Amino acid sequence: MRLHTRGDKPPDETSERLYRVREFARRAGVTVRTLHHYDRVGLLNPSARSEAGYRLYSEQDLARLEQIVTLKFIGFPLKQIKDLLDRSKLDLKSTLCFQRKVMEEKRRHLDRAVQAIARAERLIARSGPDWESFKKIIEVINMHKDMEWTKKYYSEEARKELAQRNVPRELIEEGEREWAVLIKDIEAALAKGEDPASKEAQALVERWSKLLEAFTGGSRAVQEGLNKMYADKANWPSTFKKPYSDEVGAFICQAMALRKKG
Repeated sequence: MRLHTRGDKPPDETSERLYRVREFARRAGVTVRTLHHYDRVGLLNPSARSEAGYRLYSEQDLARLEQIVTLKFIGFPLKQIKDLLDRSKLDLKSTLCFQRKVMEEKRRHLDRAVQAIARAERLIARSGPDWESFKKIIEVINMHKDMEWTKKYYSEEARKELAQRNVPRELIEEGEREWAVLIKDIEAALAKGEDPASKEAQALVERWSKLLEAFTGGSRAVQEGLNKMYADKANWPSTFKKPYSDEVGAFICQAMALRKKG
């Protein structure tokens, strides 16, 4: 049987085994219809075709299919998956690492939701419906969905960097507490009419910069995404609770500008 390989290169007689579409679909755990669709949209073209025109898939195609299925599960649309895989020749090891990190974060979110539901079950068993528990379940479930809109501001590079970080939950919670305290301190400074050029204001800017650097990790790509998001505050979802007021933001921007001049 003669083969027509991708790129019109002659097949190597020692090359890996090729599978027809039905056998490949069975081994990969997907439907033939799915493979046909991925081929039509250019997401997963078979490595070769037989002289009769049958699609023939290789183990390399299986690796790409794994990336497609996982990225789709994570939430990437097919067009974005195609752009990502075509643009960046990611090695399998780094791709699997990226996928694992994102799924671990999803698992942590699901664990929090399960815990909230279990708590509501216990309270209902003891004393009947508890609306605060129901509210907590809704908040936890919506927490992930509420932040999905932020992804559009970050590049693929930035999202990958954020997903690959292995920051313990305790440190994340500590950072959230530090941000909350800092914002309250800035609000107190505003209430006192603090001069943005004062020593106290500049100390607040220093704390702000350190917390910001802890989030971006010094990454230019992450910082650019964050800048884009805050420049588009007018289009944030109405359900999203802004982390600080416009007055706080203006005060910090003014204090930062004076710091740079100094």
